[in-house]
Amino acid sequence: PHSHLLSPKLQIQQIPAAHPVYGTVMTINRGNPAAQEVLVDSWPEFKVVLTRPRREVASDDSDLYTNTYIVYCRDLGDHQALLASAGAVNWGQSFCILGNLCPKASGRAPQQLNIYVLFGSTPGSHPTMTAPKLDPAMRLSSLDVSHADLLNETWSFGGNEKSRKYLATLIRHFPSICLLDAAGHPVSWIASYPFGAMGPGYTLHEHRRRGYMVMLINLLAKRLHALGYPSYGLVDVENYSMQRLQESQGFQHQPNLWYIILHNPAPVKDSLKG
Repeated sequence: PHSHLLSPKLQIQQIPAAHPVYGTVMTINRGNPAAQEVLVDSWPEFKVVLTRPRREVASDDSDLYTNTYIVYCRDLGDHQALLASAGAVNWGQSFCILGNLCPKASGRAPQQLNIYVLFGSTPGSHPTMTAPKLDPAMRLSSLDVSHADLLNETWSFGGNEKSRKYLATLIRHFPSICLLDAAGHPVSWIASYPFGAMGPGYTLHEHRRRGYMVMLINLLAKRLHALGYPSYGLVDVENYSMQRLQESQGFQHQPNLWYIILHNPAPVKDSLKG
């Protein structure tokens, strides 16, 4: 099918399960700091929505963090047809697809994610929410770009220069909150993605089991809600502790999985070797 580039004023509210798409459209409408664009298979009646980075920011063929696509569709055939259509996806790059359906593909198995959504007008007011007792020297703040190295060291998808650059972009442009110790160093934090989801989040080992992450998730949910974003998170199907934490705070588990699919193009053989 032909891909149609849309104005960012797309009414994604018609698709209640498409929180990552809706979050991306919200980000576009708020100045588009991640330089995203939205495509559909047809207009005004559409079956597939795809968001992608604009070409000017997707300039590094090996940067699968920046080269992230989000796909929402109701039918797997439509999903595959859109990906196969000319110009929709740059198959010469490494990229990541976050989608609600998973086409059959060779290579690494996709990561499966549960989506948890906090509904209602007062996120963070769940009856089990109790503020932890903080050391008087600790204080709440937003993350700073100087914290990017720490996030890169602790993020399960981090540890390289491209991930550090991506995390710095999240910190610079999207809502975050952290707890700083007396020396001003983060001990617990949570950021947010260009598609509106909460994360990455982490608490240093020596500061765990004190309720810090629960507090930060609730504070960030309130902040995102005040900006008009849906309050939601994507949690790996095997991350049971985070699933329990989300549910304990009133987040509702949605029935359908989302998937992360990584694509790395086949390396070009060096004709000078051998």
